Amino acid sequence: MDQKHPTINPQNGFNSKTKTFHSLRPPIKLPPEQLPSTVTAHSLSLQATSPWPDSVALIDSATGQKITYPELIHMINSLAFYLKTVIKLSKGDTAFVLSTNSVQVHILYLALLSIGVIVSPANPLNTVSEISRQIELSNPVIAFALSSTIHKLPKLRYGTILIDSPEFNSAMQKKPRFNDQDIDRVEVNQSNLAAIMYSSGTTGKVKAVMLTHRNLISVITGYYSVKEVNKAASVVLHTMPLFHVFGFFYFIKSVALSETLVVMGRFDIEKTVKAVEYFRVQRLATAPPVVVAMLKGGVTEGFDMSSLEWVGCGGAPLGEDVIAAFTEKFPNVLLTQGYGLTESGGGVFGFVGREACQRWGSVGKLAAYCEAKIVEPKTGEALPPCKQGELWLKGPCIMKGYAADPEATSATLVSDGWLRTGDLCYIDEEGFMFVVDRLKELIKYKGYQVISQDQQQLMIDVLMDFLVQVAPVELEQLLQSHPQISDAAVIPYPDEEAGEIPMAFVSRQPQSSLSEAEIMDFVAKQVAPYKKIRRVAFIDSIPKNPAGKILRKELRKIAIPSAVPSSKL
Repeated sequence: MDQKHPTINPQNGFNSKTKTFHSLRPPIKLPPEQLPSTVTAHSLSLQATSPWPDSVALIDSATGQKITYPELIHMINSLAFYLKTVIKLSKGDTAFVLSTNSVQVHILYLALLSIGVIVSPANPLNTVSEISRQIELSNPVIAFALSSTIHKLPKLRYGTILIDSPEFNSAMQKKPRFNDQDIDRVEVNQSNLAAIMYSSGTTGKVKAVMLTHRNLISVITGYYSVKEVNKAASVVLHTMPLFHVFGFFYFIKSVALSETLVVMGRFDIEKTVKAVEYFRVQRLATAPPVVVAMLKGGVTEGFDMSSLEWVGCGGAPLGEDVIAAFTEKFPNVLLTQGYGLTESGGGVFGFVGREACQRWGSVGKLAAYCEAKIVEPKTGEALPPCKQGELWLKGPCIMKGYAADPEATSATLVSDGWLRTGDLCYIDEEGFMFVVDRLKELIKYKGYQVISQDQQQLMIDVLMDFLVQVAPVELEQLLQSHPQISDAAVIPYPDEEAGEIPMAFVSRQPQSSLSEAEIMDFVAKQVAPYKKIRRVAFIDSIPKNPAGKILRKELRKIAIPSAVPSSKL
């Protein structure tokens, strides 16, 4: 046992007295809570301690444009000055962002955060009605969009600024009227909101997750505390969209670690492997479909991948067969997995060094800025190591709550600040966590199917909708609104490339001849591409328990008679 804390097991961090798991990582030193700071200022202060503070910060993979850290800081300051003095944005305002990844968006995020403006990014593929609901929750005063997405936005107080316009580029280049060192001129408290990000819930309603600067600072500091000692700045490539929490916190983490980040717009698997070769990428942070793609169809054949040292995968687990195949094909590349939530500001379990080699299938060990417990869902009892239960989390990274949704907040944030994740997990005797299943009825859809069977085209579409959670209830309510449908239920159906796709069971009205194609078309016209129904089965009646709850397990048995339930992570 730990000599300072005799009730804490040094092998797995389990406190036998409180029944909670503590991190086995070295403790981190966060700035005092009362000290004003933004996540931008904090990350740049960590970057300034780097042995190579003047290294390249961003590379545009399409044009090859390179921006050094001194240039990045100047652009952040210039844009922040413009937004504050010309547009008149103030601390506490919310900015809605509807854009694909770009160098400009990275700079925009950091500039907005530096003056205390709340960043609220959304999937540019969302429909007008979906965007309208998100705007209703976050209440932005301004929007930033592309020429191709601006038509989806309503009129806001300060209008919409085009990110792909000469005016925006000019605002990043002008010399501000204050020194580059004055980036944190606006006094922002760590408790102030930094971001509002969107996450689906089991109710079918989108939730607006409120993250503070303190939340993000704790996650960034945690990653900084376990950084590896390198001879030069690491070259990294992130394939995740910046509207997703994985992409959001990971790019800010790259700033803190003084990494050189290769920025890619619309994802393309061939362009990814070309970028690895051309820019000598060492670290690739991505989603499971990309790992699968790298194993198939000769995608990497003919490309020099020898610079690649590490591939980090998040959002959904890789099967041991995929891990084994990847390790065999790329023996010099360390493949790791992690676990995090929008509500936790990013990753809360992960691997350091070669820990991943010890536990295939695990998502790693608990981060230094978090506590965890495994709770029996029915009794609420906290469980010891190796017992399965719902994962609860607590720490400075945990969200403030859901915007304009006190009911959902109180259901998720329970006594003494614990966050209920809705995931069924266990932590083994050595502190490694394994995700077993989901208690929440969400479909983890990592990319939407296309008619073409071409692997590369499929992967182009996969990353844009990376790790989006689809709530079955939302689709069920939509289906039930059709005049020829008497009842409907939606389940996750396993798919080799996408992970899971939404499948509908439909009970038609008497005399109706409604077809599968008509149902899929009805839904497709009203939702974003990743929410489309991909399979339909007709059934006389939807199985329900006496209380009227849909028996999804029964439907899964019908859909996949010989398979395990597809709701596994």
